[in-house]
Formats: sequence, C-alpha cells, structure tokens
Amino acid sequence: MALGLGVAPERIDTIADFAAAAEHGVKTVGGAEAGPGAKVLAELARLIADGHLDVPIANVYPLTEVRDAYTELERRHTHGKIVLRP
Repeated sequence: MALGLGVAPERIDTIADFAAAAEHGVKTVGGAEAGPGAKVLAELARLIADGHLDVPIANVYPLTEVRDAYTELERRHTHGKIVLRP
C-alpha cells in the first residue's frame, strides 16, 4: 500500500510480508524477534495507564485517509505518533 502511495522503499518497514519486502526492497526491521516481549509491553502499558509515561499522539486518521497520514509522516515535522484507526 505504501509503495502505491508513493512512499520511498527506504522509508517503509514491515513485519507482515517478508517475501514482498524482499521483492520490493523494503526493510523488515522489527517483529517479535527484535521487539520487546510481552512482559516489557505489559509494563509499558501499566506505566501509561498509571500516568507515569506519556505517549504523544500527533494525529489520528481513519484508515480511509491513509494517504493523508503518509503525507504528514513524509513531512517529518510531527511531534508524536500518527495513528490509523479502522
């Protein structure tokens, strides 16, 4: 999807389709083997819920506006996460 929207391959990182990533030259950094385990994620969720950790959200887009989300991401001026919702 990102390639179809014009996002440069070096800006794409996926954990969903390793064969397609290799075919299109996109990154596959991340996933279960590289990311935090369930214990770490549970601790982070607890810290967020208790108000001890702030995760800034720059913008929330419905999935139908994914192109606008990528446009904002490409500007590299966001302060926080960009969230897509169904």
